[in-house]
Parts: sequence; structure tokens; C-alpha cells
Amino acid sequence: MTSRQTVVLHVGPLGLCGVDEAGRGPLAGPVTAAAVMLDPARPIDGLRDSKKLSAAARERLADAIREHAAAWCVAEASVAEIDQLNILQATMLAMQRAVAGLQVPPDDVWVDGNRCPNWVWRSQAVVKGDDKVAAIAAASILAKTARDRFMCRLHDEYPAYGFARHMGYGTAAHLAALKAHGACPQHRRSFAPVKLLLDQATLF
Repeated sequence: MTSRQTVVLHVGPLGLCGVDEAGRGPLAGPVTAAAVMLDPARPIDGLRDSKKLSAAARERLADAIREHAAAWCVAEASVAEIDQLNILQATMLAMQRAVAGLQVPPDDVWVDGNRCPNWVWRSQAVVKGDDKVAAIAAASILAKTARDRFMCRLHDEYPAYGFARHMGYGTAAHLAALKAHGACPQHRRSFAPVKLLLDQATLF
């Protein structure tokens, strides 16, 4: 019998906002970003990188974050914006919208990854920040759960693609559905597998 591992994340300075995104890699759906300022007086147990949590744990923690955080905001960049700007710039745009939407202005913004958007806030990038910094972990959980809910709603609208199972990622089943049914309005036309399929379709 193994003991449960306790993960202790860095709290960071007062007034810190953590930022993370979900959905850079999928072939469909928006890219989603979240910004979270935690309240030191109302700590939340169990925060960590959303990818290391079960779906049920993510949902439970997302509820706790929305209830106990000092401020939070979830924003996105649409498929049209991804295709127009490219996925990197669309991700930066979603992050900027999330921080701008906070009810409380942050003193510092720490972003998961190796780069920050070009914005007015004092900020720094933290590689693997979602597994090191509590506020970034909280942002990763809000971004992931919000995007997953969107993809489940998209599944109800376009059930043939199986979005609720793969969340838009390029699995074998998703690629087979793309080949059988073509692209839906929420597919990213600028992404290679979708673009290749559409280019092939124009040949016939």
C-alpha cells in the first residue's frame, strides 16, 4: 500500500496572478486561458498541474477555486482567431483577455511556459509552472475544465466526431471521423491534418 504523495506548490508574492492555457494542440475548438489570484486566507488543498488530476478532481477543485480565489477569469481565442493569427499569438491573446478580465488588478503575473504576452503587467514565465506555483496550477485547472465543458457541448452538436472523448486532439478516431465527414465549423483550418484533408477534397 502506497502513501498519498503531498504536493507543495510555491505560493508566490501577495497580489500574484497565475496564468495558464488549455487547448493549444487540438485540431478543433478554441484555445482557453485562465488567470487566478489566490486568497492566502482561504487556501485550497490539492492544487497541482491539471494534467495530473482526474476529471472528477479537476471539477471539484475548479469549484473550490471559483469560490475561494481572490479573483479569477477564464477567456478564450476562437477558431477564427487561431486561423487568422496562428496558435501562439491566439494563445497570447486569450491570456491577455483573462488577465484583463480579473476583478482585482494583479501586482505580478506569472505565466506557465517560456514566454509571456506583450502586455502592461509586470510578469515572468515559469517553465512547468503549473506543477510549481499554486496560482498557475489553479489557472491550469480552470482553463482545462472550461475547455473540456465547451468540447462536450460541441460533441452534442457534432456527435460524429467524438469530441467528448478526445477533446479535439488528433487521435486516430478523430482523424477517421474527419476523413469520413469533413471538417465542422469548429475545426482549425490552419492546422496541418485539417488543411491537408480540405486540400485533398478540392481535388475531386
